[in-house]
Amino acid sequence: MALSCSSLCSRLSLTRLSGLSTNRITHCFYLRDVSCQSRSVFPGLPLCRHFTSSKVRRGIGRFVSSKFQWANAKYEGFLKRRFPRFFLLYHTFKEGFRMLFQDAREVKRIKKKMLVKGVKLQDLPYREMEKLRQFRRDLIKVIPLVIITIPPFANYLIIFLMYFFPRQLLIPHFWTSRQQLEFRKVYHSHRTQHHQPVLKELEDVSHQVKNGHLQGLLKNLCTKVQRGGNPNVSEILAVRSLFSKAPLAMNTMRNSQMRHISPLLFLTTRLPGFLIGRRLNSHAVELFQLDRALSRMGPHQLSEWELKQACYVRGMNADSLDTSQSREWLSQWLQVSTALKESELSLLLHCMVLMSANYPSAVSRH
Repeated sequence: MALSCSSLCSRLSLTRLSGLSTNRITHCFYLRDVSCQSRSVFPGLPLCRHFTSSKVRRGIGRFVSSKFQWANAKYEGFLKRRFPRFFLLYHTFKEGFRMLFQDAREVKRIKKKMLVKGVKLQDLPYREMEKLRQFRRDLIKVIPLVIITIPPFANYLIIFLMYFFPRQLLIPHFWTSRQQLEFRKVYHSHRTQHHQPVLKELEDVSHQVKNGHLQGLLKNLCTKVQRGGNPNVSEILAVRSLFSKAPLAMNTMRNSQMRHISPLLFLTTRLPGFLIGRRLNSHAVELFQLDRALSRMGPHQLSEWELKQACYVRGMNADSLDTSQSREWLSQWLQVSTALKESELSLLLHCMVLMSANYPSAVSRH
């Protein structure tokens, strides 16, 4: 059966236009008027063939990706055999960037949920709230390092500094497992240096308490901790009313007292008193909300790593504790925290000393 020239041209034009509209290069001869008889004459002749540039690009992409993975595996194998120490550093940095980008995507998802669904920070699940808190702290440490690398050839200096000063310059994503244990111990030792000064400040302030009964309870609490004892939950909650008013409330604490509490939260003391007080209050509210979210979820759902991290944020280095001891300590902390009002947050900060100064990890360290 013959086709007219005009009919064939029109169909070819339509075919070309349809190929352009789908953003692909398509060469197709679609003979709608070909009879079944013609197909029987040429059974092996395909009537329509498609060659798409997107399929070609995907094929090339897979080929390049496989070659890159092969070359990367060879390179890593060479480093592991010939330079094992450098390979450990390389692998740690590679995994660190992967985890950092993964955290960034997770934070983006959480922020989007808060924006679209109108979810407030205090209503987030515990893990999402903790992810936002930790990612913000990591960014504060990473951003200055990124700015330093902007000048030409400065990245070589940064690599040198990061290799010799990982604790000061890097975030935990880029620490090895051994470095994480070592650095956590170092940071916690800085906190323990302020335990006795915080207790001394608290004992001095107790003389200003007018209620004789509450004054005696507070002095006994300080004395018990100073002598190596661990106060129970009821002894701490018995003095909670003192921390909602002067001189122990958040907005009435002395500057010297706030400067000793700030290192417990890894906050700098090189700021004016009113800024230190504002930052302490902000971190206390954040910790208060985290405790509420953790109580809703249930601390028994935490993994071992999450459990130790939760204790560490609240003033206890649980690396030397077993899982049962860590859960017991965290359970006692939550009993105190969930019983407090937001006006009594000063007591929550003091609990970072009262509840951890003489716990088994501190005793074994000394």
